[in-house]
Amino acid sequence: MIGLLQRVSEARVDVDGETIGAIGRGLLVLVGVQKGDDAQRAARLLERILGYRVFPDEAGRMNRSVADIGGGLLLVPQFTLAADTKKGTRPSFTSAAPPDEGKQLFELLVTRAEGAHGAVATGRFGADMQVSLVNDGPVTFWLET
Repeated sequence: MIGLLQRVSEARVDVDGETIGAIGRGLLVLVGVQKGDDAQRAARLLERILGYRVFPDEAGRMNRSVADIGGGLLLVPQFTLAADTKKGTRPSFTSAAPPDEGKQLFELLVTRAEGAHGAVATGRFGADMQVSLVNDGPVTFWLET
């Protein structure tokens, strides 16, 4: 699984002009599911997301996680993260999980995140989403399990 983490001061997801998920300070995570991903990889990705130290401590060093600061977590499914871009000018999505598997693993990730962190908002799998964010830093990291 892939998680593109962005430290944000605020972020939201709109579908059909309606805000379906929003957070203040925290992490916006775009989530890609690849063929072969499973519940174990989802659990590992969540562990890394919640524990990844990207927020500053008193000295200004990135020593605090989203869990440490009690920040928001906005999880947004994005199958295009699994694209193969090595050749040509058009991406291939052969490495992305089929939609039903991707949805199942994304929903598992969300359920586990809600149990572990509480302050969780989400995008909608398969929807045409408009994602707005203020990237704080900017700070962006690619995590893969």
